[in-house]
Amino acid sequence: MARLGLERTVVDTDVYARTNARFGEANVVLPTLAELANPTTIDPTIRGKLSEVDPDSPHPLNLFRVHWWNDAARRGLVDVPGFVELPSELTGVKARIVLALGDRFPMIAAHKVLAAYGCLVPRVVTGQFDPTHHRAIWPSTGNYCRGGVAISRILGCRGVAVLPENMSKERFDWLDRWVTDPSDIIRTPGSESNVKEIYDTCAALDRDPDNIIFNQFCEFGNYVVHRTCTGAALAKVYETITKGKKGATLAAYVSATGSAGTLAAGDHLKSKFGTKIVAVEAEECPTLLYNGFGEHNIQGIGDKHVPFIHNVMNTDMVVGVSDHSTDTLFVLFNTDEGRKYLIERRGLDPSVVAQLPHFGLSGLCNMLAAIKAAKYWDLGPDDVIMTVATDGSAMYGSEIVKAMPKYFGNRFDAVAAGETWGRSLAGIGTDHLIELTHVDRKRIFNLGYFTWVEQQGVSLEEFTVRARQSFWDGLLDMVPAWDEMIRTFNAKSGAGR
Repeated sequence: MARLGLERTVVDTDVYARTNARFGEANVVLPTLAELANPTTIDPTIRGKLSEVDPDSPHPLNLFRVHWWNDAARRGLVDVPGFVELPSELTGVKARIVLALGDRFPMIAAHKVLAAYGCLVPRVVTGQFDPTHHRAIWPSTGNYCRGGVAISRILGCRGVAVLPENMSKERFDWLDRWVTDPSDIIRTPGSESNVKEIYDTCAALDRDPDNIIFNQFCEFGNYVVHRTCTGAALAKVYETITKGKKGATLAAYVSATGSAGTLAAGDHLKSKFGTKIVAVEAEECPTLLYNGFGEHNIQGIGDKHVPFIHNVMNTDMVVGVSDHSTDTLFVLFNTDEGRKYLIERRGLDPSVVAQLPHFGLSGLCNMLAAIKAAKYWDLGPDDVIMTVATDGSAMYGSEIVKAMPKYFGNRFDAVAAGETWGRSLAGIGTDHLIELTHVDRKRIFNLGYFTWVEQQGVSLEEFTVRARQSFWDGLLDMVPAWDEMIRTFNAKSGAGR
């Protein structure tokens, strides 16, 4: 299992020594996973210094902001992670739908920087990544590679973003500002659905021993960091909003599949509250629903394969959401005409409308899937559905320009706003949805064989062991092991003294 990032001892002592020396010179201190899960445990001296650090700079201390507990300015801590609870007037269901805010993370204003750190830190403290000569390769459909490039800048090494050429203009604009060399942005063919093309590019890059591939789809650090940190953050939000409310239940946790890292938070919530786990994908590319294929524009959720770190056998439902709905709702939520309609015609509180730009395309996807799940299960006011807004609207302004001629004939007025509300929100049903039986789970699990065993060279034993929940629960043993290695690494580097 070494190739999949589950080591808990130093693999290469020479690499370890060089990396440790580099971190000491650059004054890079690594936070433990326990500190990111509960930032109040971070050294008060570090927390004090953070107040002077720009959250959008490649400053080493920004690693201590890679968590859900930042305030709206992303400079201080809050007692409860930022979230938005949507009113029934918007969702059309009685259940409480709550989205944690990913745009409070540093540098990229998206939660994928947490995944990047979770994949990187085990490789650092086990001597498998040398920032003095390795290039860090970050395969992604947008936010993960931005998180990886940001952390690479902090470490003083070259970070390479590998992402589809048709992702949003804003993503590429951000990368242009952050990479150290323009050639470190590699555009692969296609769009959100073309993950295989990303894998093919990474396979070619992997032939150079100076390149280290941080494949979020199969790095267990991604799973562990989300189950540990995102799970704890969502649990805190739920416990806060239901305090003193007898009969409240955390009925479901909803997350688009993506790399399946964020889905891992569902394992924490199921273990703690008995929560059902809902995986989401695009209707236009229904891989899990129908073993289907296609193209879509819900940027950040990936598809056409089952991620290696997706705990399929613990998933309770799969929901499909159309990119027509996410594209058009994004226009409704982020234009003056749309906001006017929501307030004046739908009677929504302006304070609620003001929160909607916190939802990027994948956040809207999660919101719609939560509504579909609430309708399917007939959930009531005592039921809470937790999900995440992985990023905000900042990465998608150019998508409004694309949507105008595609959906609205270049005219978005009150009539178009009403039609969007009716079709993409009020008219949501329970189509393209499967409540998984054991056989359904086995079907989806087995589908992953063709990607991981046949294409990516994973052994059959490594593949099949993931069907047992005990395997996934056992991954939590990595947290104290890695944290102890992080503390040892920091002590040896002398950084932060």
